[in-house]
Amino acid sequence: MNLKTAVTKIHYDKNAKGIVYYLLGLCSIFYATGAGFKNFLYDKGLLRSYKVNAKVISVGNLTTGGVGKTPVVAGLAKYLLSKGEKVCILSRGYGGELSNKNVNVISDGINLYHNAKEAGDEPYWLAVNLDGCAVITCKDRVKAAEYAIEKFGITYIILDDGFQYRRLARDINLLLVDSEKMFGNERLLPQGPLREGFEGFKRVDKILVVSKNIDHSRAEKYTRVLSKKLNIPAFLCKTEPEYIYNIKSGEHLGKSVDITAISAIGQPEQFYKFLENDFNIIKTITFDDHHPYSKSDVASIEGIIVTTEKDAVKLAKYDLNNIYALKLKTEFDAGALVV
Repeated sequence: MNLKTAVTKIHYDKNAKGIVYYLLGLCSIFYATGAGFKNFLYDKGLLRSYKVNAKVISVGNLTTGGVGKTPVVAGLAKYLLSKGEKVCILSRGYGGELSNKNVNVISDGINLYHNAKEAGDEPYWLAVNLDGCAVITCKDRVKAAEYAIEKFGITYIILDDGFQYRRLARDINLLLVDSEKMFGNERLLPQGPLREGFEGFKRVDKILVVSKNIDHSRAEKYTRVLSKKLNIPAFLCKTEPEYIYNIKSGEHLGKSVDITAISAIGQPEQFYKFLENDFNIIKTITFDDHHPYSKSDVASIEGIIVTTEKDAVKLAKYDLNNIYALKLKTEFDAGALVV
């Protein structure tokens, strides 16, 4: 178990103890001071949020990655595109080789200008899967938003992972919550998974509870409880496995076969659980989130490899015919979230 995996385990263990846990707690004091001070400056108007000439929807969360933002962002974009809006997704471009000091157009909605290695796995996946939607990466998302509006006539901007990015004013602050992991041990980074304290709920307009499961009854109850407790409208997003397909040929994979499951995502446990229902997993291989795959990472693996669609975009460039991806279906009421 590497350090990152060990720390993540602590984040989601409410009974965690030990010297590492308490040392992380000391570090959290400094993190809390910095995060709290930044929010104080914005709350008091000492730091300015910039309003742009387009509707802005922020999709984010209080905790570190793995909640399921990317398919939600895609679903919102598809809904808005179907209503005739000109949509752009703004991402920081984490994990990509492009300098995020620049405005990088990954896609203008028609043409694709960068590969997964350059753009980062999530922006690239969004660009490939969303016809008609511009995708831009840049650290300065105010500058990126103004560029998108000027160059492409954008009417709606979706700010991917934008809850803590307060410099760009937004019309809707949508907060995602994992129905299983919730808020972990409810401690701030690095002792826990929280990026900021629960006072952040004051900025939330709507909550989307993401249920990555087959049975959503528990998540439905949690959604109702959370909405009542916080007095914030809360909705449910159902994420389920749909099918597994070969990333080269598109051929679907039948059930009850032996597979090796690999991933490089924030919280891979549910991905493996989805596969356990229908397949015999010989081995699981977990890389760090946003891992830049090399061919040697997978070339020596015999038999069928199953990974996530996010990982598949980085593996598709290799001449390997035994790699499959799990297609998920994500269902939520996009219309209720954008008004």
